[in-house]
Amino acid sequence: LVGVMGYGGGVIGRYSDLADEFPAVAEFHTHRVNQPSGWFYTSDALRTLCDIWDRHGSGLTNMHGSTGDIVFLGSTTEAIEPLFAELTKAGWDLGGSGSNMRTPSCCVGPARCEWACYDTLDACYNITQPFQDELHRPFFPYKYKFKFAGCPNDCVASIARSDCSVIGVWKDDIQVNQERVKEYEKAGTDINAEACNLCPTRCMEWDGTTLDIDNSNCVKCMHCINLMPKALKPGKERGATILIGSKAPIVGGALLSSVFVPFLEMDPESDYEDLKELTEAIWDLWGEHGKARERTGEFIQRVGLSNFLEEIGLDPVPEMVMHPRTNPYIFLDDEISEDGLIEE
Repeated sequence: LVGVMGYGGGVIGRYSDLADEFPAVAEFHTHRVNQPSGWFYTSDALRTLCDIWDRHGSGLTNMHGSTGDIVFLGSTTEAIEPLFAELTKAGWDLGGSGSNMRTPSCCVGPARCEWACYDTLDACYNITQPFQDELHRPFFPYKYKFKFAGCPNDCVASIARSDCSVIGVWKDDIQVNQERVKEYEKAGTDINAEACNLCPTRCMEWDGTTLDIDNSNCVKCMHCINLMPKALKPGKERGATILIGSKAPIVGGALLSSVFVPFLEMDPESDYEDLKELTEAIWDLWGEHGKARERTGEFIQRVGLSNFLEEIGLDPVPEMVMHPRTNPYIFLDDEISEDGLIEE
């Protein structure tokens, strides 16, 4: 294990099994550097990073890793502390590695996307700051990832690869400009075939003049908005859905995040206290009872969602149900008498 003084993560030790044969790469450590929200860089910032890395490492970079970090590939053990000193002097910090909170990442959000339902850049930066201990000092059962997506398009794939997915949504009706819808039809868009018939809940109807949307059955899939961006927009009452538990197939199989909070107002003035409170409750339970290398989603599967919710103090809501149970006789054992007959 290698690292910088005071940190438990951020540097991943890499050693060659053929050190005698290839002494130049006997040590080839990887450094993760915390990226800016939305991956926005100035040319000067990139030149600064490259100059530091040229002085202390191989010059190989990965922009960006699956977590989102700036990845420096290949340094010696002696170069770790000098490299870290130069990075921090230039205003950079190491990211997460090991069994800790990994570097939070987000989409470009309101900086460049008109569909963003909350400020992903601010939320990502805000969550990064108070959890520095959890980011730099591994003491979780395994890794824990935050990813912030501004809308259900989920351009950071948070629902598939983060323990906490924060996906922007809206509560009210989709905004419709009927004149623009007609323009799309005149331009050759078959609205019935391409929008209404492909809607997963069939909540849309088009009679040639008016597009009606049954918003109570809308599942916020963004298909119609993506198809006709000049005619349709997300509603005005915006926030985010908090989902928990996704992961890639490493120890167990792949998992998608499940809804925990259907709608949360993401107001920067609230300092995201509700999200932080939920996170700390999850960490306390998972950290005490989770097994080594067991992600949050696997832990929930093992202990059961109802037990998990009860322990963290969160009430169950219908949105948490992914699909109805497939066995109608799930409670059959409770109705069987001692002689094997079903009691009325």
